[in-house]
Amino acid sequence: MENNSNQKIIDGDLFEKIVINGALNLKANLKTVNDLNVFPIPDGDTGDNMFMTIKGGLGDLKEVKENSVCKKAEALANGMLLNARGNSGVILSQLFAGIAEGLKDCDRATVSQFGSALKCGVCKAYKSVSKPVEGTILTVAREATDYACEKCGDNSTIGGFLVDYITEMKCSLDRTPDLLEALKEAGVIDSGGAGLVYIAEGMKGAVEGREVGNAEFEESNKSSIDFSKFNENSVMKYGYCTELLLQLQTVKTDVNNFDITPLISYLESIGDSVVAFLTGTVVKIHVHTLTPYKVLEYCQNYGEFLTVKIENMTLQHNGVENEKKQVKKIRPRRKFGLVTVATGKGLIDTFKEIGADEVIDGGQGKNPSIGRFIEAFDDVNADNIFVLPNNSNIIMAAKQAGEKYGKSNVVVIETKDVGQAYSVLSMLDYSADDAEKIANQMNSDMQGVVTGLVTVSVRDANIDGVDIKEGNYIGFKGKTMLASCESKIDTLIALTEKLDAKDKVFMIVSYGEGVSEVEKTEVSITIKSKYPNVEFYEIDGGQEVYDFIVILE
Repeated sequence: MENNSNQKIIDGDLFEKIVINGALNLKANLKTVNDLNVFPIPDGDTGDNMFMTIKGGLGDLKEVKENSVCKKAEALANGMLLNARGNSGVILSQLFAGIAEGLKDCDRATVSQFGSALKCGVCKAYKSVSKPVEGTILTVAREATDYACEKCGDNSTIGGFLVDYITEMKCSLDRTPDLLEALKEAGVIDSGGAGLVYIAEGMKGAVEGREVGNAEFEESNKSSIDFSKFNENSVMKYGYCTELLLQLQTVKTDVNNFDITPLISYLESIGDSVVAFLTGTVVKIHVHTLTPYKVLEYCQNYGEFLTVKIENMTLQHNGVENEKKQVKKIRPRRKFGLVTVATGKGLIDTFKEIGADEVIDGGQGKNPSIGRFIEAFDDVNADNIFVLPNNSNIIMAAKQAGEKYGKSNVVVIETKDVGQAYSVLSMLDYSADDAEKIANQMNSDMQGVVTGLVTVSVRDANIDGVDIKEGNYIGFKGKTMLASCESKIDTLIALTEKLDAKDKVFMIVSYGEGVSEVEKTEVSITIKSKYPNVEFYEIDGGQEVYDFIVILE
């Protein structure tokens, strides 16, 4: 890899190299980032969320063959948006979306222009968070950008700029525990900020000619295409997955006042699973259709294509599983529908039984992307869609998906755990026939429930006065540590005591995938004996990470 440290201009090819190397360096350090959890729980997912987000944009980035930094940045940002997951991933996607806006119309950017674009990214990231918190990835990005831009001049090189940028970024990261008491108490730095440092260090490595490993990303979820699935006797049944980037043209439409609504309506008339949104003067489109030529023909009324991808869905990488998805029965349009998130077959089945229309398989360690929420909204097919994210790290992605989805009124009820979702679903009632009134009732219904979690600790810590040893079990509610014991069942009982279970009306315990039948029996006997006046229910939840989820109301 060529050393470009002394370059004063960033073109599209150099931008692509530094982004790919940044993603690779993050990938190489995923465990370090994931382990920087305030709570010492297994399967920390900040690094995974950030990596899956940036990786989701690399395909679109690589498809732009023109050596234009603005077009490559825009493609990257668009791809990252739909693949963004977790708070850190959503914020990262907004950082790069702002960078793309800052580089608009720049086929080649000076170092000063690149710095200004980073400032646009910081501004957009801050605006994406309803209540920005300092001591997080936001602070690290802002302070590093301000420092590097202050030192930047007409003769600055990209190598020198990145040295300044990373130097201050590391200092800012080290200061995060001074800004967030939770970080200081846990003895860790901010995980999102750490992930950003690894991306920046990878970018610097690319500029200096140091490549991180092999600049390819394995696609473990993809299998080779089996062309035998479609031969001379086949009938086109599932259609084509059609994706494109459309550059609006002033000779064809009013670019400044372009209304995307008629375009979406047309796509819905010839296909389904439609996702279309405008970023600057480029329209990103995804649609499943039997007639992809009609999509191209219609879109060309407004502009010209930057990229086009058309895949026969019978041959797509998901093979048989993809075919199963395509034959899923389409629900008739209804006034109200509900999407929620859970992990574990037992919990997913329970949520469906008590009223959820779609349950996205996700949670701690596997936060769903914005694109996955949009797919679920399509499947629900309702005028008003209520969303229960059930994890504070999923709320941002759910809200971003709702803002991007133009076919329904999407209302995100900010449930932070499965207990709140269970309470909402168990009292689900659409009879008010008014989305606002129903949402208000849902917010009210989740107030009386308490959820506790039990899992194993992955490091020594002292949080909220609870002394924790690596390998012991911990019990906590929200962000409050309550108990820690050598035994998972002892931890569960200690947790229920801290949660004042004796004063509750009912208790539900969802058993994780690693809980044995003997342990389930012991829990049942102990709980019924200790709390004889509390109605006790059990669920074979099968959830990962948490041995027990206890719901009290």
